[in-house]
Amino acid sequence: MFTGIIETLGTITNITKEQDNVHLTVKSNFTNELKIDQSVAHNGVCLTVVAIHNDTYRVTAIKETLNKTNIGLLTEGSFVNLERGMKLGDRLDGHIVQGHVDETGTCTHIENQNGSTVFTFSYFSDKNNVTIEKGSITVNGVSLTVVNSKKNEFSVAIIPYTLENTSFKSLKINDTVNLEFDVIGKYVARLTTL
Repeated sequence: MFTGIIETLGTITNITKEQDNVHLTVKSNFTNELKIDQSVAHNGVCLTVVAIHNDTYRVTAIKETLNKTNIGLLTEGSFVNLERGMKLGDRLDGHIVQGHVDETGTCTHIENQNGSTVFTFSYFSDKNNVTIEKGSITVNGVSLTVVNSKKNEFSVAIIPYTLENTSFKSLKINDTVNLEFDVIGKYVARLTTL
């Protein structure tokens, strides 16, 4: 379980393919606090730490993860948003995030507005995923509030701190992002389709 409040940016230092799996080596400033078997969200994707060496650690993405997220699009040198799992008793500063990406979306518009940056994303889903005004959404693992909700499209407004301290600083139009829709909204949507 995560909150969508990004702790740090990691850098992909090595990518190795093995059969249908991809092993990612990540450099981060909290590697020395990690342990084998620990869950870490990478752009919102929950992956398990399988090896640690100095200031880097390794995780493995299987075919299912590669097919349904943007993890397979990462290259050496890519920034990745990192968050460790919640500690019981901590404040929930973002919203409830499972680390299970529902689908990918595409950045369609970026607009600098006097003090904030508005990013617009489109998604094409047959899974009944929806957003609502002022509802929660997770984009590449970042907990955000929807400011403009339309069918298969939404926008979020990013404050300068979030822009500078997450991978949003390098996001471009047509980039693919991981989307995790609000867990409560997903259950409500599912109930209405039964």
